[in-house]
Amino acid sequence: MTPRKRTTMEPSTRVTRSSTRTVKPTIPPPKSPLKKKAKKSTDISKEKKVNFSSSVLDGSKKKTIIVEYCKQCNAFKTRALFVKDGLEKGMDGAVNVVLNPEKPRRGCFEIREDGENGEKFITLLDMKRPFKPMKDLVMDEVVSDILDKIKG
Repeated sequence: MTPRKRTTMEPSTRVTRSSTRTVKPTIPPPKSPLKKKAKKSTDISKEKKVNFSSSVLDGSKKKTIIVEYCKQCNAFKTRALFVKDGLEKGMDGAVNVVLNPEKPRRGCFEIREDGENGEKFITLLDMKRPFKPMKDLVMDEVVSDILDKIKG
């Protein structure tokens, strides 16, 4: 037998997925706060320069040394960290060493003093693999030379 047709709309006792959707009131999702645009890297680097160059220790200005190293290879990072540790231990906190305050250049390993007239201790630019000029450096001697130049 075929089911008989309903003449009036009677509520159905059968529960389906679609019927539960229509019964429940729709609640709009909570409004998320508008996302702010990220600052450009140049804006951030300018802020960082202001922050670390104005640091003071016991009423005298700390010297700020910038170590810029390429992020292409881990050899740059290990040497940069070695220089940072050596300078901070050698000067007993009288020097502030900053690693890559701005986006680094490719194939670059440079150690310099902060400021317009800052002295450049080591400058190795546009190195190609296997980075022979950097790997030939004896890092203990580099750190001791920089310490001598800073103290003297």
